[in-house]
Amino acid sequence: MDGDTLYPIGELARRTGLTVKAIRFYSDRGIVTPADRTPAGYRRYGADAIARLALVRTLRQLGLGLDTIRRVTDREVTLGEVAAEHAAALDAQISILRLRRAVLMTAAAREPTAEEMERMHQLATLSEDQRRRLVDDFLSVVFDDRHGREHVAAHAAIRRSMTPELPDSPSEQQVAAWVELAELSLDADFRAGVRRLVDDLAADLPDTPATPPRPDVVAVTRELVAAAVASGIAPDSPQADPVVATLTAACARAVGRPDDTTLHAWLLHRLETADDPRWNRYFDLLAVINGWPAPEPLAPVIDWSLQALRIRAAR
Repeated sequence: MDGDTLYPIGELARRTGLTVKAIRFYSDRGIVTPADRTPAGYRRYGADAIARLALVRTLRQLGLGLDTIRRVTDREVTLGEVAAEHAAALDAQISILRLRRAVLMTAAAREPTAEEMERMHQLATLSEDQRRRLVDDFLSVVFDDRHGREHVAAHAAIRRSMTPELPDSPSEQQVAAWVELAELSLDADFRAGVRRLVDDLAADLPDTPATPPRPDVVAVTRELVAAAVASGIAPDSPQADPVVATLTAACARAVGRPDDTTLHAWLLHRLETADDPRWNRYFDLLAVINGWPAPEPLAPVIDWSLQALRIRAAR
């Protein structure tokens, strides 16, 4: 019967597709053992050696080490246990490779200096706790206690909306977005600009928590001006006059001020503060990291409104 047949090492090599040298190596390591030897000392293997060597070849192609393979073939551990262990190890390796590729792709797009390359790598490989401390430091600088305890809850909500949460298994795009956002949050000039914007937002907040919050004038501007921008109305055209009038009236109501030249100057200042491409970029990156829908671009609306307000202020 075939189960009683013994094969010389050359025949075993032909049947398994392995080289004689490889089979001899596995045999010397105890992974597959000869069933018998000829009087001249040549090894002969049973039919079970064919199945064992086929398994060995598969496990080697999957990257398992010889000691692990021997434990499997000796039934010290099950294939399922080994597969789960090595799948977890591969997940870790994939995560590391994804981080490395994201850094390299970012570097390829920027042509960084050696120092910038090192900083990008450090930012990409921060632990979750280190990432959280970096973000907390940025937000703590921006949202300090300058505006009183009555604004703590409002600031907490804004902080949450500005907090990146990189997932456990981020995509390369999320890693690259995290590196750029982290660099942005470390920029002193950007921090100062965000602080000014927060100061303006705090000025719009009610004096007491019981008072309903006022609409943000930037949000009001987006709502009222987006249609004019989409329609191609020029900010210096007569068709823009009613749009600007509606905008200033709505902002005056929102903050409880008269719709006069003082209000118009204040609105110009508020929109100029918000007109920072880095601010818009921060929220674009935040959406990528957190898996949120991409925000509507704000720059076209603000630019249109600034032009329209300046033109009418000069008349």
